Amino acid sequence: MTIGVGGSSAKVELEKLVNMTSTVQAITAAELNQRIAKAQAIMVENDIAATYVNAGTNLYYFTGTRWYASERMVGAIIPQQGEIKYITPFFEVNTLSQYMTVKGEIKGWQEHESPYILFQKTLAELGVNSGRVAIDESTAFFIANGIKKAAPELTLIDAKCVTAGCRAEKSDTEIALLQQAKNMTLEVHKAAARILRVGISTQEVTDFIDQAHRKLGATAGSYFCIVLFGEDSSYPHGVKSPKTLEKNDMVLIDTGCQVEGYNSDITRTYVFGEPTQRQREMWLVEKLAQKAAFDAAHIGVPCGDVDVAARDYIASHNMGPDYETPGCPHRTGHGIGLDIHEWPYLIRSDRTPLTKGMCFSNEPMLVLPHEFGVRLEDHFYMTDSGAKWFTEPSYSIDDPFGYQQA
Repeated sequence: MTIGVGGSSAKVELEKLVNMTSTVQAITAAELNQRIAKAQAIMVENDIAATYVNAGTNLYYFTGTRWYASERMVGAIIPQQGEIKYITPFFEVNTLSQYMTVKGEIKGWQEHESPYILFQKTLAELGVNSGRVAIDESTAFFIANGIKKAAPELTLIDAKCVTAGCRAEKSDTEIALLQQAKNMTLEVHKAAARILRVGISTQEVTDFIDQAHRKLGATAGSYFCIVLFGEDSSYPHGVKSPKTLEKNDMVLIDTGCQVEGYNSDITRTYVFGEPTQRQREMWLVEKLAQKAAFDAAHIGVPCGDVDVAARDYIASHNMGPDYETPGCPHRTGHGIGLDIHEWPYLIRSDRTPLTKGMCFSNEPMLVLPHEFGVRLEDHFYMTDSGAKWFTEPSYSIDDPFGYQQA
């Protein structure tokens, strides 16, 4: 039997878990102001008069304001110089002011009025009557289109050079928050493995994982959860009707949580029972493909070269090539932070050079159609001396959590 898999119950495992967030340090107002200053410096370099950040993670990143995007325009204008301005429905002004960490004047629009005209007038007050205005790339089309119609004299551009230009390189505080979230999810993985038994449903495991994340201090529980058994594990993001667990099934669990909005996202794959020779061989190929990607990550190397390293290793075992299966049907990894998938990406076409503070998943999954899949997903961040793991990769198919390594 695989070490650390089975033999316990949800009740026993939940009782063992204790809150892990007591020492968490949130992002300070001073760091938020540093982010705005960096954004403004990027805007000077790129001749951008102002940047609009919409409700969602970009608004939260720059202002500390937690607000979710909806059919009503809510966001902030970051001018190239000066203080930020907020735009919101008038009836939300008092509520929005309670959520702001970085304070700024709030411009409110009544329900019958156009927020896009208000946007144009607010820019005019800032001295911006023409020129390049960057729109948060996550902004809904109806907002960008409304601005375009209300202010045809402006040249609207993609704000990615500003948003990604700031967010891609994480600060020490951000890395610490990511580390804490990943530490918590790894503990959840260990506990989830121990509750497995013949006949358990994926929903029962999913529910346990959510409860375990909450017990460890993730107040919203699991940010997401994928649980797959047997042949279902060959479908990277799951199946419509998942099967229950049988002896010697491959088990794939991919889950994560949030700490102060920062995400974890870890996948473990192992066998409930005794691995076959085929399972052993493919699991090891996956582990070494993940290592090839990690070993390729050096400061200045293009993101895409990390993807190529993993894919070349898989191809050396007569799988693929490219995205063909048996092999890896998707990119090797993604950036991670306030969004679970964010820029830059470990994909051949992304030529962004690796720089200090960038954080990525490393998950060159193997898909063997009609057999099983193997995904080992850990994350790393870039330091001056190269890549560093947030969580140590799985040790072996017989001892995935390294209990015999201690």
